[in-house]
Amino acid sequence: MDQKSTIDEGKTMAIISYITIIGLVVAYFSNKDKGNEFTKFHIGQSVRAAIAGIVISIIATILVRVTGIGLISYFSYAGLVFMVLGVLNAMNGKTEKLPLIGNIG
Repeated sequence: MDQKSTIDEGKTMAIISYITIIGLVVAYFSNKDKGNEFTKFHIGQSVRAAIAGIVISIIATILVRVTGIGLISYFSYAGLVFMVLGVLNAMNGKTEKLPLIGNIG
């Protein structure tokens, strides 16, 4: 199978993988039998984005409570930003790693 058809075939599941944890699970099990490399790449990036979002939110919450600086809470949106970047990459058929977290793991 050529790369273009692999991307076209896996684009929907790649996009779904970024939409909540449930979408990630659905995309994972849907792609398990197919083995589409494009979808597999985006599932991996989605896992990284979800974990990074959770970790950053926890750290931001702790910092806000310790320091009292409410502006730190805006870092909680980092996970959402990573997810949006991932969806845009998937929609455009790109396999670019997410900034800052794409190489983790």
